[in-house]
Amino acid sequence: MTLTVSAAPPTERRPFAVLAVLTDIAYGVSLPLVLLLAWESSSRFGWLPQQILPAPQVVWATLVDLWSDGSLADHTLQSLKRVAIGFATGALLGLLAGAALGLLPRVRAFVWPVFSAIAQVNMLAWLPLLVLFIGIDEELKYVSIAWATAIPVILATTRAITDVSPKLLELGRVLDFTPLQRVSSIVLPAALPSLFTGLREGLASAWQNMVIVELFASFEGLGYLMVWGRQLFQLEIVIAAMIVIAAIGLALNASLEYLERFVQPWKTEADREH
Repeated sequence: MTLTVSAAPPTERRPFAVLAVLTDIAYGVSLPLVLLLAWESSSRFGWLPQQILPAPQVVWATLVDLWSDGSLADHTLQSLKRVAIGFATGALLGLLAGAALGLLPRVRAFVWPVFSAIAQVNMLAWLPLLVLFIGIDEELKYVSIAWATAIPVILATTRAITDVSPKLLELGRVLDFTPLQRVSSIVLPAALPSLFTGLREGLASAWQNMVIVELFASFEGLGYLMVWGRQLFQLEIVIAAMIVIAAIGLALNASLEYLERFVQPWKTEADREH
């Protein structure tokens, strides 16, 4: 006599899935709510002076004012433009360079030691040299953001390609695949998850370095808005800009995660089964 175990029908599993999603949302908002409550308590009971930590209501009113007069939208669009150009350039160059390093062992042996040393130096340390060669105009922002993007993308792409299972590559040889077929049918699908990890890290680095370079040399953008608020000693402007930077950073990361699920439908199906 054989026993068969049938999986629960989708209608029975759906309530548990909804409950899991609601639980994740509750966990996700709990810490921000606690921090907001602590911030409000500090303002109400005077734990910190208003000049150091303005009340949440003051920061919200500042956000509304900056949006109403159009300055917040102008600074945000300028920052997004810089990140879009810098990230697109850095990601493309990073993918090409990482592919060359991963697919060509001789190129990797020649370039990798120098590249590894360069990757250890923070982008902020390169800014004085870049200013000497490029100046402080828009080109500096684009080059800095592209550089910050390319480093993690190159690292992730190279490792993703070199970590492809040799058995899969041998299967391609047995099937008499051309080099292009091996790359498109074997290497790329196997390396895709790591490639998107590198792109997410590159996007996060691009967004963070956008703020740094705008703090360093800029007259518009969210980073400049923070500098302007600090110079006026209006920390509510600084905090408002920080909130906008954090919110956009989360939205950009979520967008890239959605694109990853769209490009890798098999991964989404596997996650649903588990």
